[in-house]
Amino acid sequence: MLSILLGVFFVLHGLVHLLYFGKSAHYFELQPGMVWPSGSWAFSKVLGDAMIRNLASILLILAAIGFIAGGIGVFFQQTWWRALVVGTAIFSSMVFLLLWDAGFQHLDNKGGVGILINLAILVVLLVFRCPAFDS
Repeated sequence: MLSILLGVFFVLHGLVHLLYFGKSAHYFELQPGMVWPSGSWAFSKVLGDAMIRNLASILLILAAIGFIAGGIGVFFQQTWWRALVVGTAIFSSMVFLLLWDAGFQHLDNKGGVGILINLAILVVLLVFRCPAFDS
């Protein structure tokens, strides 16, 4: 039962990354006035907003694929799921940190909650080494 819940959680976390992809690609607006990923502290001086949105779109699709594949790996009790999810959580956190506008207002609109979820995933998987059903 735990493996099913964990797999569903990872798949849903990946799907949320696809919501941010849709926002960055301007397919839809998640919230009125949300300008993320425009104004990235790491890339704005080098790349224009259109290029940042394209970069964000590609990176978010990769993160979504990683979490969804990790969830599928959990469902099928594959040994590689933990490494994939750990790597994807680190990758996803770096994406949101690099695309952040360095402002502390509305962090939930800039991937702040996702980073907290990624940190929780890393603590559970690396520090507590839970769950142990793949041993």
